[in-house]
Amino acid sequence: MGSKFEVALHLLHCTAMYSWIAIVIYLCVFAFAAPAAVNPIERYGWPVTILIYIWKCLPLLIVHTYLFQLVGFTFYNSFKQKVPLKIVPPNAPLVCFRVVTRGNYPKLVMENLILNIDTCNRAGMIHFKFEIVTDTVIDLSANPLVREIVVPYAYTSKTGALFKARALQYCLEDGVNALQDSDWIVHLDEETLLSENSVRGIIHFVSEGKHDFGQGLITYGSGKIVNWITTLADTHRVADDCGKLRAQLSMLHKPIFGWKGSYVVTRYGAERAITWDHGPDGSICEDAYFAILAIQAGHSFGFVEGEMHEQSPFSTLDLLRQRKRWLEGLLLVVHSSKIGILYKLPLAFVIYSWLLSPLTIVQFALMPLLNMPKNIGLDSIMAAILALNIYMFVFGAIRSFAYTKRSHMLKVIFCCIGACLTVPYTAVIQAFSVILFIFGRKKQFYVVKKELGPTKKKSAKVSPLQPEDGVSPPTGK
Repeated sequence: MGSKFEVALHLLHCTAMYSWIAIVIYLCVFAFAAPAAVNPIERYGWPVTILIYIWKCLPLLIVHTYLFQLVGFTFYNSFKQKVPLKIVPPNAPLVCFRVVTRGNYPKLVMENLILNIDTCNRAGMIHFKFEIVTDTVIDLSANPLVREIVVPYAYTSKTGALFKARALQYCLEDGVNALQDSDWIVHLDEETLLSENSVRGIIHFVSEGKHDFGQGLITYGSGKIVNWITTLADTHRVADDCGKLRAQLSMLHKPIFGWKGSYVVTRYGAERAITWDHGPDGSICEDAYFAILAIQAGHSFGFVEGEMHEQSPFSTLDLLRQRKRWLEGLLLVVHSSKIGILYKLPLAFVIYSWLLSPLTIVQFALMPLLNMPKNIGLDSIMAAILALNIYMFVFGAIRSFAYTKRSHMLKVIFCCIGACLTVPYTAVIQAFSVILFIFGRKKQFYVVKKELGPTKKKSAKVSPLQPEDGVSPPTGK
């Protein structure tokens, strides 16, 4: 359960959350006398009245996700400051940390590689290595713990997988793969930094071996912050990991609402059975496509203790394009004929709610003007959803900034206030991502900027470090 201090923090969080929800419900539903409502049928007619109520009920499409959020927040303590090392490291299986990159940010990849290797050593991990999968050579210094895999330009998978899925599938091919079925892979993004907690959590997860796949918490406020607005907007994602993601992985052992593409822990034999080779439709959000297929195949998932650290997009435009890609990719997942309807139905409700988010925002502004009769039950649910959404930003800010080396109380308070102020910003980004999806170009895999300054373009060549890979030179991207 944790130390007394950690338990006290969790109880304080639960008390604050439920009190806040109760206050918002009271203010929105009971505190003020409602103006005399007109009879909507007499004023608008039956067809329009039905449409208005359907419009008003749009947020109910994802009420089940908020129930999981509440369960995760209530029954799982997110304030543990140290993950204990429960397994003797020499007895742990081999873990391969795999980073996929286009090779545009070689300095970032090399710097993070050094930091992550050092973190593994400090956490006591013994059996591990890193694989850097790249379109162009990064020229990594010789290190027995590092293997650089260059994906040939001419490589094509059986179904024509694209982008990151293509690179991941290449690693599974005979002659390229160097892992055994009992080994484990931890998929990371270029900017992902491990923590000692996450390494200890991974050691415990893979040694226990109860589940084939796992994922844990990612925070966005630990390193250098380039854009405070986008970073504070991403505090909602931190709360989502602590609540909904943890609840579905710990209780159902299935990510029925999808999961992220980083901090993905997989048993190699299970990953190879599912593969990443699912054509262009499975290449935009390859992570969610893979997860739903794994659920369909009967694999089990678990939550990994310990957090990793990443950076939020550097600009609003990058954030918007990132969200647009997620929306497009997830729509391809829920429309895929390879996935049974029952397996993708929970995710489908989430994605169609996102697709209708412009209407939801307009409803929030215009519904009071329609002077509809008060419905205590429905209005209370809507108020609870609003309250929980706002609380998630505050919780995410506390979880992101209260545990950093540079944290102090005043900074955390300002971050909580700033996170609340980004609520309308995040809603607008969500809505505009829908507009960009509808009118923008399709089947693009936009990669957000990872370094300040110009992107470094390197000439493609085969790494001299791994001649045994049999990798022919790519001809460019």
